[in-house]
Amino acid sequence: MVTVVFGARGNVGRHVADGLLAAGERVRAVSRTPAAGSTPGVETVAADLERPETLPAALDGADKAFLYGMLDPQNPYDIKKVTAAAEAAGIRQVVLLSSVSVLNPDADHPVPRQNRTIEQAVQRSGMDWTFIRPGTFAINTRTWWAESIRTDSVVRLPYPLAQSAPVHEKDIAAVAVTALTEPGHSHQAYTIYGAESLTLRRQIEHIGEAIDRHIRIEHISDEQARAEVGRTMHPALAEAIVGQWAAGTAAPAPTSAIVEKITGTPAHTYAQWALGHADDFR
Repeated sequence: MVTVVFGARGNVGRHVADGLLAAGERVRAVSRTPAAGSTPGVETVAADLERPETLPAALDGADKAFLYGMLDPQNPYDIKKVTAAAEAAGIRQVVLLSSVSVLNPDADHPVPRQNRTIEQAVQRSGMDWTFIRPGTFAINTRTWWAESIRTDSVVRLPYPLAQSAPVHEKDIAAVAVTALTEPGHSHQAYTIYGAESLTLRRQIEHIGEAIDRHIRIEHISDEQARAEVGRTMHPALAEAIVGQWAAGTAAPAPTSAIVEKITGTPAHTYAQWALGHADDFR
């Protein structure tokens, strides 16, 4: 039995591949540019969800797949062609990395729209499915803040006291691995928030503690923040993120214990995430 892991070199996919391998599964690691070298039990294949002609070879002989949804509006793919290829190859089970934004009926930017479309297409297929819908990825803070911390020991924010509950990418992967290797997760959708609500200021303090450096916070306007975030993310995502920060000043962010419930292991804290990624900020 072979499990195909799309995005196997990505922030979540690489941990899914590692977790499956540790569970004794045969893994086919799929990415646009596979890593050099080989790992026992792991077959590396070059394929791209945006190029359906590459999918049959990636899926051939497999029975399960980890699939990522639309996390980047600049890189959409045709989900109907993907599900058709998966069904033709005999894939029986799909675990889909989606987004918590699909639960907001008023969210009309590309991420929720495209992920709703992807979820619906997977549901209409003949495959068993499990949806994983994370909130804010902890690793997004690296995308937003790492450069300014490395160069100036500063983070520029409009709402330092906004609260969020960042999710460690390892926890997302652990839920995916459990769904792919244990029974009882068919036709389930799991919303994953971090286990603790923290202000952005406290998150930055955790990074500072991890790298043993004081990090200043510089106040900026919403417009400046959208431009700042928009340097590394699609403008629609930057708009949504700054909006979330503004809304996060009113109350603590939602948290969840779903990671421990599903996997039996407590979720990572943001402090643990910062310590594990300290070199990214040095």
